[in-house]
Amino acid sequence: MNNLLFSLNVTMPIFLVMVIGYFLRRIGMFNENFVTVVNKFNFTVTLPFMLFRDIASVPIAEVFDVKYVLFCALASAACFWIIWGGAKLWLKDGTIRGAFVQGSFRGSAAVMGLAFIENIYGSSAMGPLMIVGAVPLYNIFSVIVLTFEANEETGEGGRDMAKIRKAFVNILKNPIIIAIVLGIAAALLKLQFPAVIDKTVDNVARMATPLALIALGAGFEGRAALAKMKPTIAAALIKLVVQPAVFLPVAAALGFTGEKMIAILIMLGAPTTPSCYIMAKNMKNDGTLTASLVVATTLFGAFTLTGWIFILKSFGLIG
Repeated sequence: MNNLLFSLNVTMPIFLVMVIGYFLRRIGMFNENFVTVVNKFNFTVTLPFMLFRDIASVPIAEVFDVKYVLFCALASAACFWIIWGGAKLWLKDGTIRGAFVQGSFRGSAAVMGLAFIENIYGSSAMGPLMIVGAVPLYNIFSVIVLTFEANEETGEGGRDMAKIRKAFVNILKNPIIIAIVLGIAAALLKLQFPAVIDKTVDNVARMATPLALIALGAGFEGRAALAKMKPTIAAALIKLVVQPAVFLPVAAALGFTGEKMIAILIMLGAPTTPSCYIMAKNMKNDGTLTASLVVATTLFGAFTLTGWIFILKSFGLIG
């Protein structure tokens, strides 16, 4: 019961903020233009500030664990390529494929992951270290799949090469990836900024999650989402159940325990991150499916994460 209450206390406030956004849109306080502007603002400003702040504050050189970071990176890469390959084979509707793949493999590592780890273990370097191993790949892979599966007209001649070039350019100019690179550089160089700069960065970063959740709720299309319930359920099962079931035993076999195991669980089985919705909308992919998936995984993630925590405790893998 304590584990369930703990998980609900982490996930339900997130879900309820989305409900507030949905309600405010229904009563006419927000409109479509507001949602569009806020999504763009989050994508280009608040989320990059948040990731830079979180990564720059980690003493990477002191806590770096090659085996652990490599596992996070390789597991994230394996999830992405396997899911995209499966979607190419079995998902007939190509217009939703990019949103399906991104929402299936990309979890809320930065937002929800750190909250879980800190609530269980207090201050921990393993959460940010997991972010270093997984989140850059989350964003690079998301740019790739969203570019290749974007809902836009393209000519036949040189189409694949054009998409490869576009994906490469999108990676280089993606504000989230730029923020991660700058954050890693700042952490490695142990840069110390004046208090006024730190406070400014922190204030902007604090806006990222609530604004993303409000915009996601405001942009949620209930009836349209119901029409896409099958891919939503399939992607939610992959995100919350299948990925942890496949890779947690591998992590245990490699000797990961404690806060490292919790961080890996969050990487694999946390609800789909709200930034998926922001990127999908900004890169001409299916925002309706993405919003539906974020809502569904956030709602049910409290129960699945509780179940995984119970299993890990039962096997003595976490304290």
